[in-house]
Amino acid sequence: MKLAINIENITKTYPGVLANSKVSIKVNSGDIHAIVGENGAGKSTLMKILYGMVKPDSGNIEIFEKKANMSSPKDAINLGIGMVHQHFMLAKNLTVLENIILGIDKPFLKNIKLSKYRTEIQKVMELYSLDIDLNQYVDELSVGEKQRVEIIKVLYRGAKILILDEPTAVLVPQEVKELFNNLRDLKNNGVTVLFISHKLDEVLEIADEISVMRSGQMIDTVVNDNVSKTQLAEMMIGKSLPSPPARVTSTGEKVILKVENIKSTDEDGRTIFEEITFEVNKSEILGIAGVEGNGQKEVVEAIIGIQALDSGKVIFMDNDIEGQGTRERLESGISFIPEDRQLQAMIMDMNLTNNVIIGRQNIDKYKSSLGTMKMKNAVNESKKVISAFDVKTPGTSTLATALSGGNQQKFVVGRELEDNPSLLIASQPTRGIDIGAQALIWEKLRNSRDEGLSVLLISADLEELIGLSDRIIVFYQGKLVKELDADNVSPEDLGGYMTGLKK
Repeated sequence: MKLAINIENITKTYPGVLANSKVSIKVNSGDIHAIVGENGAGKSTLMKILYGMVKPDSGNIEIFEKKANMSSPKDAINLGIGMVHQHFMLAKNLTVLENIILGIDKPFLKNIKLSKYRTEIQKVMELYSLDIDLNQYVDELSVGEKQRVEIIKVLYRGAKILILDEPTAVLVPQEVKELFNNLRDLKNNGVTVLFISHKLDEVLEIADEISVMRSGQMIDTVVNDNVSKTQLAEMMIGKSLPSPPARVTSTGEKVILKVENIKSTDEDGRTIFEEITFEVNKSEILGIAGVEGNGQKEVVEAIIGIQALDSGKVIFMDNDIEGQGTRERLESGISFIPEDRQLQAMIMDMNLTNNVIIGRQNIDKYKSSLGTMKMKNAVNESKKVISAFDVKTPGTSTLATALSGGNQQKFVVGRELEDNPSLLIASQPTRGIDIGAQALIWEKLRNSRDEGLSVLLISADLEELIGLSDRIIVFYQGKLVKELDADNVSPEDLGGYMTGLKK
């Protein structure tokens, strides 16, 4: 069988980090080939090298059995390689057609004859069984439809090798099923798919072969025949996978957070969310489910004081906090894990000692009576977080940007939990991280809940929501449409409420 990709002995180092060490992998043409591994295993670096975003220190790459030297994504695209990133790169105020051709011709859309491309794009869509309304604005699309646009975009540019980075991270089960049908159609038409994921059940469902990376090295490539989820997980982490503890509901009667009939509109007067009422009890994990863009993100921002309210109340520990600023709310016993760790939770070019202080500059633990920072306390706290949450780093002076995504996330979660808050708002706490980091964060959240912490959990991972939550509330079109007992709901049912298919 002809090889689509032949990577030999790729090595890449960063200061203090061996990201890839003599990595070799062969991918058959027309296969769906999965690459799995913990965060920090080297998957992202390898894909960036393959897509021309990063130059390796040594090693060789062959594409369709010809030596390839890629110094930019443009080189990769010219060789027939396309990549769909986890975070979509679409202009929401343009149509699907405009997004697909953006950057392909002249720099300004007004100089492009759209009719020139419509027929060609429709042929690509028909060839690969990818259906979408080319006239629809991206802002009106579901998450799954946006992903389809990204796939059409790279196929139209001639991609015969498609790299998908965590493609199911934000999809509901119905959208995952549709994506997998699309991938099978692509395979049947000769497209080679590299499927990067940490969801082993999905990998086992869709992949022909599976490569496992650990600590910058390629451990093995196996045919998806008789390999099990447990075997893959043990290859990824290098040891037996512990069984997760069963969820035991221990909800207290005391109400920690009460949201009463809140409403918010944007600057144009359009409703973002309305009629939102719910409570979070002591020692409870309340899950919030909803397809992105249905108001749940803005509700969380309203609770911490970022999003302004038109009406309604937010009551924390029996106090109406609507008049308080964000800093005052956080200092009163609310901890917050933002959904984007790199943009909202850390300063990437600062070290871990300084990152542990973020948002805490004015508390007595870190600020002296003279106004100077107690850096020794910050060093000790960062060491505590690193130890308790198994953050893989040379030390507290390491820059945040040098950590893998999973280790960044473990540090952020640890920082917020070590404050001993009364309420933790956790927004996408395990998005894009591996099974090992995910298991640790789940364990810490469960243990903290059992010790009395109240958690408001927002997640696109429905298995995570169901597995961790005591109750789940569902957002759709800016409204709270359903409350569910987490013990008695399936991912399919939850996905139905999230997409409006169930009432």
